Amino acid sequence: MYTRIYILRFPKDIVDQPIICQLVKQFDVEFNILKATILPQHEGVMILEMRGHKDNIKKGLNYLKGLDVKSESVATSIHRDDERCFQCGACTGICPTGALSLKRPEMAVIFDPEKCSGCGLCVTVCPVKAMEVSLDKTRSFSETVFEIH
Repeated sequence: MYTRIYILRFPKDIVDQPIICQLVKQFDVEFNILKATILPQHEGVMILEMRGHKDNIKKGLNYLKGLDVKSESVATSIHRDDERCFQCGACTGICPTGALSLKRPEMAVIFDPEKCSGCGLCVTVCPVKAMEVSLDKTRSFSETVFEIH
């Protein structure tokens, strides 16, 4: 399962249409609205987590592009402090993408960054705070994303 987070900007003339529902119906893409500012006659802005097969997400993004919805991936990265981590495995039980798993019989926590969506759930459950999530250093991400135009 492929998971990514996107910032979507909707033209003001289509903010009243059920566009996101079509991602499920037409492209079998699950979604989680993390934050949204949608007002009549204003540009809509939404942070959306999309989950599904990679090809379906690409098709869904092309559908949005065809409606003049601008999408931008929110690149995140997860880092693990190997000196702090004592391999308790708490993070493996909450990871929705399987990026964190236990290697048996060693019981070592394995991290696969290709599967990681950057959701940050592992950060909250780590008892020694060995996991850290950060946005891509090449872009800044703040409340200014939600300024109404």
